[in-house]
Amino acid sequence: MTLTVDQKRAVVEKYQRAQGDTGSPEVQVALLSERISSLSGHFEAHKKDHHSRRGLLKMVNQRRKLLDYLKREDESRYSKLIADLGLRR
Repeated sequence: MTLTVDQKRAVVEKYQRAQGDTGSPEVQVALLSERISSLSGHFEAHKKDHHSRRGLLKMVNQRRKLLDYLKREDESRYSKLIADLGLRR
């Protein structure tokens, strides 16, 4: 369910804007997307796990807020990020 240190490091290195960047919206959205996609297999096996589903919805909402912020601040970075992550919008 959680990301390993190596997985997290790989995602951060791929989406960071500068060396040591771990807090930019791009990195945060990418990390949330990885966590969300890792939970999909869990919910296929555990259909009645409503407590974890609540956490999933919180992550999805947080990602949406970050994407809205990024779109409002810099649309080109937003477009590049959603294309890289394969998100619908």
